[in-house]
Amino acid sequence: MARYLLVANQTLAGDRLLEEVRRRVAAGPSSFHVIVPNTRSVDVAPLPGGPVPPGSAHVAVEEEDRRSTQIAESRLHQALHELRAEGVQARGELGDPDPLTAIGDALRDEQFDEIIISTLPSGISRWLGMDLPKRAQRKFNLPVTTVTAHR
Repeated sequence: MARYLLVANQTLAGDRLLEEVRRRVAAGPSSFHVIVPNTRSVDVAPLPGGPVPPGSAHVAVEEEDRRSTQIAESRLHQALHELRAEGVQARGELGDPDPLTAIGDALRDEQFDEIIISTLPSGISRWLGMDLPKRAQRKFNLPVTTVTAHR
């Protein structure tokens, strides 16, 4: 059975990613482990009209981080539901906010035959900007397929 590590966040529900999964499933027995890097907010813009009250920026960052985690969890659960509804053997989890670290954490726990990274299009993708697919391939010595979502 081929084992795939699928890494995605905003593009998790994309048509191109689902097409890629379907191709793998059609090629033979396979399983997918979905990692959603739990990307967090790091910057908070000051409120208009004056300085930020002491401690309120920290509270706003924590609230935004909680909201980001809820969104990531929702994406993960929806994607797993959709994959399983198609008969795909899939499981998943939230990962480290840094996608390269999230991949490394998953690989520490088990072995995969390939990494599939789903990203936003070039120009807006932070992951492509940081050259995540090539960095992952070099660091983990596994084939990496990049799936780019439609604009």
